[in-house]
Amino acid sequence: MEKRKKFIINFLYFAIIIAAVFLALQFALTLLFPFVAALFIAYILKHPIRFVSEKTRLPRRLVAVLMVLIFYGTIGTFLVLASIRAFSFVSDLVQQLPQIFRIYVNPVLGDLFVELERALEQADPTILDTVDYLWGQFMQSLRSLVSNLSLSSMEAISGIASSLPMLFIKLVLMVVSTFFIAMDYDRLTAFCMRQLNGWARDIFLQVKQYVVGTLFVCIRSYALIMSITFAELFLGFTLFRIDFALLLALCIAVFDILPVLGTGGIMIPWAVITAILGDYPMALKLIGLYIFITIVRNIIEPKIVGSQIGLHPVVTLVSMFAGVQLFGAVGLFGFPIGLSLLMHLNRTGTIKIFRLSDNEDSDSSDGSIKPPANEEE
Repeated sequence: MEKRKKFIINFLYFAIIIAAVFLALQFALTLLFPFVAALFIAYILKHPIRFVSEKTRLPRRLVAVLMVLIFYGTIGTFLVLASIRAFSFVSDLVQQLPQIFRIYVNPVLGDLFVELERALEQADPTILDTVDYLWGQFMQSLRSLVSNLSLSSMEAISGIASSLPMLFIKLVLMVVSTFFIAMDYDRLTAFCMRQLNGWARDIFLQVKQYVVGTLFVCIRSYALIMSITFAELFLGFTLFRIDFALLLALCIAVFDILPVLGTGGIMIPWAVITAILGDYPMALKLIGLYIFITIVRNIIEPKIVGSQIGLHPVVTLVSMFAGVQLFGAVGLFGFPIGLSLLMHLNRTGTIKIFRLSDNEDSDSSDGSIKPPANEEE
């Protein structure tokens, strides 16, 4: 009976913690995103600010202001240059669309209609009536689709236009908050730490150290996966004699990090367009390369990520799938890191959730949370 009480109490305790984390990720981060982003940027700049301040003997606040200016200036310059480059590329592509249609698409459609006319001339009249009826239904559906797309596009443009003022306000809040947090980072963090007692402070520091380290490990793991994908794409494009193989492989490898789209977001439309243009061998090659990359990715991703953060590949795969379903890209990283954190705290004796060996006593598996032995009562 006593064990059941302990189990119920600990289960409710962890359920409350999980619910609080879920609410924080679902609502708090959305509402306080400018300030959370500012805190994250200030944390990244903490060590460079301290290093420059110690080397130059300049006041820390002055160095913080200069470093934040350099950071946002660099990011802003990169975004402006990238936007200009993207706009130029899209403009050139739009200008070349009529020529592309005339050279590549029009001949294919012409041959297709010629073959269709020949087939219809030899067809039964009842089949022709059926084809006419189906063609009318298709055109009606196409008109409805175009109308719906037009309405959806207008709504999307209107929604983006209406959200621009709020986006600008959030951006200004993030930049201003970064300056203030970076200037008083040590004071703010010291104030927050003073609100925690000894055991809670130790737990917080241990969790922070482990999560930050594990996050960088995950970034390194996905960088390795991206490098493997890049090598496969570059080798495949080189064998297929595709122009700009290096640049295309790099762009698709970066795009592959996205949890929903991935490599298929580019390779599948590319293969379909290539097949429409009549180059069926190249389309089959692209599909084959995509299938090979997908198989390799599904094999190595759980193993690499799981081995880096100390989880079994199956556990890593399940946590990544559940994380993507619940929180998207954040869950893709957050769930494996959360499970790895629980395993770490369990191994260090901070909490007791899992039995890691058969010779552990029954007290170590009751799910209890115990303060360090030297903590004063």
